[in-house]
Amino acid sequence: MKLTQSELDTAIAQLADWKIVDKKLNKVFKFKDFVEAFGFMTKVGIIAEKMDHHPELFNVYNRVVIDLTTHDAEGITALDVDLAKKIDSF
Repeated sequence: MKLTQSELDTAIAQLADWKIVDKKLNKVFKFKDFVEAFGFMTKVGIIAEKMDHHPELFNVYNRVVIDLTTHDAEGITALDVDLAKKIDSF
């Protein structure tokens, strides 16, 4: 179920450096080099597969951009917030 604006405001306050961009949870990660960025994307992929919830990942060299949304709910859900917290725990 899509989060209400109040629930979304509360969730964003608990997530470091995540913001809403185009109705998706968004965060930009920067790494030392491409290998480190790719390793991070691999970790995200493994967690996402276990959760059966797949993020939008964009990579150029040492930069990874992640967008989270639940397409079935047409917006951000608790599942997106949970995945964001797991990503931040790496």
